[in-house]
Formats: sequence, C-alpha cells, structure tokens
Amino acid sequence: MLIRIEGSDLPGRRAGAEADLLRLRNVHVGMQRKAEVVDRIPADAVEAAWQVEITSREVDGLLDVGGPWVHGRVGARFLYLSWGAVTDGRFEMFRRAKLMFGDIPTELLRAGHERTGVLVGRLRLTGADGGPLCARVRPPAISWTLR
Repeated sequence: MLIRIEGSDLPGRRAGAEADLLRLRNVHVGMQRKAEVVDRIPADAVEAAWQVEITSREVDGLLDVGGPWVHGRVGARFLYLSWGAVTDGRFEMFRRAKLMFGDIPTELLRAGHERTGVLVGRLRLTGADGGPLCARVRPPAISWTLR
C-alpha cells in the first residue's frame, strides 16, 4: 500500500518569535522509520511531502498494516511525523505527531490495500499553539483521500 502525506503551513514560515526560534535551531520534520527520522524537511519550507510503502494484510476480515514506517500495536497502528533540531548533522527529536490508521475511513484504507490508488493524508503542520504540530492528529485536522 502506498501512502503519501502532504503537509502545508509549516510553522517556521510564520512571523514571530516561535518561527524565528525554529529557524535558528534548524528545526526539521521527517517521517520516522523504526527509530530513525528520514526525509527531513526544514520547518520553514513551503510544503512537505513524504511517500512510503507499507504492508497490509487481512486478519480475520480486518486489515492490519505493518512495515518499518508503522508503529503501535494491532488495532492502534500509526505513522510518526517527528520534529527535531539538526546540529552538526545530528537530529535531536523534541516533538512528534501521530497519524492513526484507525482514523482513515475504512473504504479508503481498503482501496489502498487493494492498490486502487495512493492513500493521501493532507494536514497543516502548525499546531494550535503556533509551533510544530504534535500529539494525535485527528480529522478534520487531517483529511484522507485516494488518488
């Protein structure tokens, strides 16, 4: 199953002290694969996008997902978008956002499993506090479509 995450409104593009601090600290956001954060994008980029392939299978009539991008236990699987400061090439994570598979409409998840198209999640990457989006991201803060 192919999943594409498209982020807009990154927090480092805004005016103000929070955005200045994000740029000064060289903050990036990336997808977490196992314990490593990859495909990092600066917090002041115009937009961010990641595409990953995950495994999916039927278990007793229900879909389960897996692979190195997927975290959590059966029935509570999710993807991580992880925020961190990059210093001397080292990524020091300080915040994460969870994108829950359980929040994806069943018909879209099943279409992705059947490879009818790419499952696309769209979200703003600035949280309510004006900083990097974190915690569980639930609809309508994320919208899912099939492309």
